[in-house]
Amino acid sequence: MGSKPRSLSGIKPTGTPHLGNYLGMIKPAILLQETHETFYFIADYHALTSVRDPEQLRENTYDLTAVFAALGMDFENHAFFRQSDIPEVTELTWILSCITSKGLMERAHAYKDAMAKDQEVSMGLFSYPVLMACDILIYDSNFVPVGQDQRQHLEITRDLAIRFNHLYGEAFVIPEAIIEKEVATIPGLDGRKMSKSYGNVIPLLAPEKQFRKAVMKITTDSKSVDEPKDPETCSVFALYKCFAGKKEQEALAEQYLAGGLGYGEAKQLCFETLNAELKGPREIYQQIRNDKTKLNGILESGRDKARVIARDVIDRVRDKVGL
Repeated sequence: MGSKPRSLSGIKPTGTPHLGNYLGMIKPAILLQETHETFYFIADYHALTSVRDPEQLRENTYDLTAVFAALGMDFENHAFFRQSDIPEVTELTWILSCITSKGLMERAHAYKDAMAKDQEVSMGLFSYPVLMACDILIYDSNFVPVGQDQRQHLEITRDLAIRFNHLYGEAFVIPEAIIEKEVATIPGLDGRKMSKSYGNVIPLLAPEKQFRKAVMKITTDSKSVDEPKDPETCSVFALYKCFAGKKEQEALAEQYLAGGLGYGEAKQLCFETLNAELKGPREIYQQIRNDKTKLNGILESGRDKARVIARDVIDRVRDKVGL
């Protein structure tokens, strides 16, 4: 663990990661290790607002750990751990809840969204932003990578940290956002955004045959081989673009526009390009996915790194509030 600025991200263990997760979050997360000291936690406390199957939650946690290992996470110099392995985070959540107004929580997107859909709102969902703030503050995080949709969470975190510092004296580092570049929407098998809720995903490290089968299922229009096609409206091309270099993209776009290229051929090329990047990681993933001893070792080592910092922060906070 070095002198680089510290960046923190959480990933909810709600299922096997797909290509959309990889391009939107996992790949940028791995790249961030070059410039930041990164802390990545599996947000299993957060998952309890929606996941009710304990075995599934455990397996999803192992799955994410194996995926990050396969894609080159440097566990030696960075921390990867379970949120629930750090008891200090829930202690801090109570302390910060005591200075958080109900009005602030009522303005949170997730709560408003649930109310608009007439869903039942648990206290977990309602106070979700406080736990999220504590996830960030408990590790003295300098930066948090966020997309536009998550900016509010970071604003709430900053508000709570500033309020606490004002009431009790300096205790928290005020984190800043690393605004993630807007990743192009990754189309799923049916052309809509790739999402588990639509059931249109391509699993990231599925066995090669299954992976190819999924790519070949991508919906296209009914133009014949000879007809010119528009690369800009084609889901196959959109996915290919995320993995191919500029020259390759231009060459394939020309073939689309010229006619003579069938969608089957385009899909095969798309599969080969994606597979070239994911073949190595898939092999590592398959080797370690069921090695619980190794995966537990990764999570325990991350826990030990994270707890040293969390302990220091909670001691500081307890002292400030008089506990």
